Amino acid sequence: MLCAVYKSSRKADTYLFVKKRDCFDDVPAPLMEMFGVPKLVMVFPIAKRDALGMADIQKVRAAMEENGFYLQIPPPQVNLLAEHKLSLGIKD
Repeated sequence: MLCAVYKSSRKADTYLFVKKRDCFDDVPAPLMEMFGVPKLVMVFPIAKRDALGMADIQKVRAAMEENGFYLQIPPPQVNLLAEHKLSLGIKD
């Protein structure tokens, strides 16, 4: 199965994996609205991949089979200042 990967024009480090290039039929309309205009990043055969950069390949494959798409969002940002304050025993 081929997989097309699109980058969000609205959300940083957010990617949408779909089964076919320019085919967003399986993606819910509210998600597409939040995602913005999709920008094609690459197309690749997902069956031949053992790993992906930030996403778990098994989760991507399962979501693509079940939902027809996979949404990769960035991990939450760590508040280093808050962690440092906690390490010093300072409470806000």
